[in-house]
Amino acid sequence: MSNEASGANARSADAGPLGYLALGLTLLAYGLLGTGVLSGTSVGGASSLAHLVGGVTLFVAGLWQFRGGDRFSGTAFTALGAFWATWAAAGPAGKNTAGLFLLLWALLALTLTAASWGAGQLTRAVYGLLTVSLVLSAIGVLSDASGWGKVGGWVAAVAGLAAWYSATADLTGGRWGKVALPVK
Repeated sequence: MSNEASGANARSADAGPLGYLALGLTLLAYGLLGTGVLSGTSVGGASSLAHLVGGVTLFVAGLWQFRGGDRFSGTAFTALGAFWATWAAAGPAGKNTAGLFLLLWALLALTLTAASWGAGQLTRAVYGLLTVSLVLSAIGVLSDASGWGKVGGWVAAVAGLAAWYSATADLTGGRWGKVALPVK
């Protein structure tokens, strides 16, 4: 049996691309559904995706990153996994509860933005845009101004694209004999 199949390399394996794919797809769904571009949909429609992909997958990827010694990605993925799982499981909440929830998680995203400063521009962009998205969404919820929520949705979608790009670039990096998707 090979070392990979037996799990001997589990400590050295990087779950970063998995975490960023999960974060990217969840943010894309949350963002696009929050914009109202698709008729008959809402942010609540993404709850199943948010729970399984955003919650469970991110949480597991975070634990894997912790095991490998990566405190930043471990913290980011497990905390955001908890965010998405809680958001999906909570169901409908009053506007003050939902707004406070979004603001508190914006604080986490702000912490991740500050902590990602040495991780590169793309990583900073993901967490910076997530912070802005959560603040705008909270303002939209708390003020009953759906326009702010829609702008927050677009920002979340851009953050999701950045996270997806980061994961795709990492997974494809050099596999085609050259760098297919550049990352700084």
